[in-house]
Amino acid sequence: MTLLDTAKERWSGTISTLTIGADAAAGGTRKSVVTVGGAGGLPFAPFDGAPPHSIAVAMEVWDCPPEDWPRSLADALGDVVASPAEWAKACVEKWGADLICLRLASTHPDQGDASPQEAAATVRSVLEAVDVPLIIWGCDLPDKDNLVLSVCSQAAAGERCLLGTVTEDNYKTLVASCLADGHCLIGLSPIDINIAKQVNVLVTDMGFPLDRLVMYQTTGALGYGLEYTYSIQERGRLAALGNDRLMGVPVICMVGQEAWRAKEARATSEELPGWGDEGERGVYWEIATATALLQAGSDILVMRHPKAAQALKTTIDRLTTV
Repeated sequence: MTLLDTAKERWSGTISTLTIGADAAAGGTRKSVVTVGGAGGLPFAPFDGAPPHSIAVAMEVWDCPPEDWPRSLADALGDVVASPAEWAKACVEKWGADLICLRLASTHPDQGDASPQEAAATVRSVLEAVDVPLIIWGCDLPDKDNLVLSVCSQAAAGERCLLGTVTEDNYKTLVASCLADGHCLIGLSPIDINIAKQVNVLVTDMGFPLDRLVMYQTTGALGYGLEYTYSIQERGRLAALGNDRLMGVPVICMVGQEAWRAKEARATSEELPGWGDEGERGVYWEIATATALLQAGSDILVMRHPKAAQALKTTIDRLTTV
């Protein structure tokens, strides 16, 4: 008996396997699909059993040019932010994104109050521009999202997108839409295992399949709650491996969104002299946040900066190469 044999855990549970995107055989138009989950052991511990699917790296695309993003981030993205379709194409073709996370920011009343029909047109344009799966994320205003996401769900029917988010207080409308149109769902909760589990209970009580559900437990960035996010996510993964079926679903983390909120990522070199070049500092902040969450058991990480996304893909390749 070797040391690895004695160290190996005997887990009784596994993470459910979820596929985002539908190819022609499944009735969709995607040339590639993304499958995550299926792990039966801790992250990057192949002696416990290598996971059957890789971790997915998504890139964020907004339906309107962001007005408050740091200069270094805006410069890295360039003029493509003027068009969601062109932005999505650059993310896939230039920067290697596995899937696109389309943020319908302009539907918020404070950012343009775009109509559900306008949002649906944007969804269709991005689906036509790229052939990878799509995450469709609302404006995080529940009443408006219920109106917008139900129309977007119909516009993308059959493409098996990942839509979000639903919470314990607002889930019925989007669950019904995703059931009707064949999509997957993101369950949002604070950094709290009990609430995360309750969202999953409520959604599945409506007949939604557990293997089409992803958890989002409010990501925190480096220096802004990352250690608490890590510990809660790790506890959730341990519960799932201990055969808590309702916790055994893949996890998504909004890495770019949280990392670029940090003062250390946003501040210019004039504001933080001595902290190094702002063009590199923000990228490193996003990479550091992402690599920590990899170890906690993330399955889908949504990034913003092209260099951070590419570095993360390289890191995943290195960690999974035995």
